Amino acid sequence: MNTGSVRVLPADGDLAEAASVLRTGGLVAFRTETVYGLGANALDARAAARIFEAKARPSFDPLITHLADAADLEPLVGPVPPAVAALASRFWPGPLTLIVDRPAGIPPIVTSGLASMAVRVPDDEHARRLIAAAGVPVAAPSANRFGQLSPTRAEHVVRGLGAAVDLVLDGGPTRCGIESTIVDARGEHPVVLRLGALPVEELAKVTGPVTVRPGSSGQPVAPGTLAAHYAPRTPLRLLPTGDGRSAAEPAPGGVRRGYLAFRDRPAPGWAAVEVLSATGDLTEAAARLFDALHRLDAAVVAEIVAEPVPETGLGRAVNDRLRRAAATWQPTG
Repeated sequence: MNTGSVRVLPADGDLAEAASVLRTGGLVAFRTETVYGLGANALDARAAARIFEAKARPSFDPLITHLADAADLEPLVGPVPPAVAALASRFWPGPLTLIVDRPAGIPPIVTSGLASMAVRVPDDEHARRLIAAAGVPVAAPSANRFGQLSPTRAEHVVRGLGAAVDLVLDGGPTRCGIESTIVDARGEHPVVLRLGALPVEELAKVTGPVTVRPGSSGQPVAPGTLAAHYAPRTPLRLLPTGDGRSAAEPAPGGVRRGYLAFRDRPAPGWAAVEVLSATGDLTEAAARLFDALHRLDAAVVAEIVAEPVPETGLGRAVNDRLRRAAATWQPTG
């Protein structure tokens, strides 16, 4: 891997240096079960500001704070509502981010001035070891330039952020491949603010019926909820919802276009093709989504055409990412 001037170390090695970088205000990119995160000391306002600078992230988009263990939540934020505690008990460590009231020790920059805070415990042994070794909560959005594809491999981080990161811990590919589900369970009825790697159906088994709130184009109440987000540099067009089978023809006249299929390869003529799951497995499709889009983005095509997947389970989160990626697409000609 060509790493430029950023250092890359194995995630399964000695984490003392990475922990020291975090404690002293530096930025460390590390694998979680969802995507790679760009971590900084969540108690240090200057360190958090470096995240926004490195990602070119607008200051109104809040960060997620990561903890090493579910037992670290109450010492940080104080008593939590029963529904929040129940969800943490059931799904942490895991790809669930919960909204709590922001404690006094967390600088307002971490929450973009909101009185609430997004927090989770990642289900990745190396990530939890790193956070525990640092001895501080770690603010960590996805380790990519703002609005672009999330990174699921260390090389995605290096290619996207380069020397803006002090250290990258290479843990190999992520397991889930899409970001965490974000839930606000402080009120009477739980609200899903972002669809993610924990299906809504699993949440409902603990909380009962939940409401899914669509994204916003204004001040977000949670990370990753802007209407246009998670996009490749190449324009992406999302096909209408159907049965998940190829429904587009290659462009005439030699125009290079890429195709993102759910399970069936399209007819010949596409410059680049990625299939998310030949068996129609939505877990595999979610895990491969961003990796496949990174490859199509690197294929030097004029446009990426993407199929939606079945709108059930993890498919809802996959389609959510594709809709956000396609939000700024405009027809040509």
